Amino acid sequence: MTRIGMNPARNRISEYRPARVTVAVIVYLPHLTGYFEHRLDVVRLSLETLFANTHEPYDLLVFDNASCDEVRQYLADLQAAGRIRYLLASSENIGKLGALSVIAGAAPGELVAYADDDTFFYPGWLKAHLEIYDHFPRVGMVSGSPERTLFDHGIQTNLERAESELGFEISYGKRIPMEWEREWAIALGKDVDDYLQRVEQLDDIALEYQGERAYATACHNQFLSPKSVLQSHLQGGWSGRLMGGMNEFDEAIDGAGLLRLTTMERTTKLIGNVVSPEVAREAQQFGVGVGTRLWKGKSQSQSFLQRVARRGPVRWLLQGLYNRLFWILSGQSGEWVHLEAEQIEE
Repeated sequence: MTRIGMNPARNRISEYRPARVTVAVIVYLPHLTGYFEHRLDVVRLSLETLFANTHEPYDLLVFDNASCDEVRQYLADLQAAGRIRYLLASSENIGKLGALSVIAGAAPGELVAYADDDTFFYPGWLKAHLEIYDHFPRVGMVSGSPERTLFDHGIQTNLERAESELGFEISYGKRIPMEWEREWAIALGKDVDDYLQRVEQLDDIALEYQGERAYATACHNQFLSPKSVLQSHLQGGWSGRLMGGMNEFDEAIDGAGLLRLTTMERTTKLIGNVVSPEVAREAQQFGVGVGTRLWKGKSQSQSFLQRVARRGPVRWLLQGLYNRLFWILSGQSGEWVHLEAEQIEE
């Protein structure tokens, strides 16, 4: 006898129906030291702003890309509390493209609203994305964080369709506030003065279609896209690269004749790898508490050792040692591959 009784689920029907939008987040915190020391605080803040400021129906899918025990437990607790609907976990880091490929196959929704795990969500962010997606014809990506440097690739379709199709208008200017650019530079760890000097020389580009406006670019750190677009245009998902390949994804969408757009108002932004007092205050304005240590920034004065460590040869030596220790601590293995300069993304 191979069976006792009947499976009680037989002939039963689930009342659950997937939402139109699957919000998907990739989390990767291999340990909580060095670069990752404050990253769990960042992930907590990101998800809390998502919970507080998303009012349209959605299913939350989190892909844990081989995080440490503390992070796995945190995510499991959120799922047990009903805040994460789908929690996928990999036993090793399969890279961002690999994780996105899994998400594209697993997401139940028609649309995927992807975000890196250091994204700050403003009230109404998803509604604003959907309004642009539903209004403009043949949209491939919609983002919520305008940055002027994003106009350097993947916008040819935007320009061509604005020139050739009825109902489109295109305009150039400097609408994106420099304060947004400054915050973007800080979150990415860039030299702020150098970055601002470069973007001051650039114009942003806006498209208008039948009364609706959007910037003529998109950001692959956070975007809404049809699931079918992800499945069709993600390239090299199993290349072995932990990062990179996203500019190629942008170009593939652009090459398919699909628009890549961004909301005119900032509806999301990058937090970085620490929670600053400014970001914490902004979160509290929306009722999101921050029970964490805050990063107060770098001291203006530097010790003798710090000055020596920042000099060229010493810095490269210490950075190389740090990189090797990172791979050991994170439990990753693999081999180095040579990439041409144009293949390396910042």
